[in-house]
Amino acid sequence: MVFEIPADLNPALVGLAWLRGRWEGTGYRQWPGEEKVSYAIQIDFADNGEDFLHYLAQAFEVDADGKPAKPLFMETGFWRPLADGTVDVMMASPDGYAEIWFGKLQPGRLDLITDAVARTRDAKVAYTAGRRLYGTVDGKLMFSFDRATETEELQPYLWATLARR
Repeated sequence: MVFEIPADLNPALVGLAWLRGRWEGTGYRQWPGEEKVSYAIQIDFADNGEDFLHYLAQAFEVDADGKPAKPLFMETGFWRPLADGTVDVMMASPDGYAEIWFGKLQPGRLDLITDAVARTRDAKVAYTAGRRLYGTVDGKLMFSFDRATETEELQPYLWATLARR
């Protein structure tokens, strides 16, 4: 994927520059005991001159015509690249989760695993651990999220393909 790194980008963010901007696409959510759900997703990675990216993802279930029908999930957080080539990610969701992720940064790819997942008492699911992949293939952003809960082992949960907007 060819993209231009802005001259005013904080040097710490050069390794994550390929993520910057707005991405939109579609994907699926599947979990044991639930029907497979199609969704539309928008992910924004923004910087403000500091040494982190702000992350915001919003997804909506879609109807038979592919139009958003109802909110599915939302999360926000901060992505901090470190000098050793790793990335620390902090995320939160209104579903009652706060997560700490870490991973190794590679050109156009970032694999993340949870270091910690905290839940509120009334969190929607007893989510305990996760693994995520963000990567570019032919200019598209590929995203996957494997999840574990108190009753289910780590397994595929969400996946999507997004285009830069």
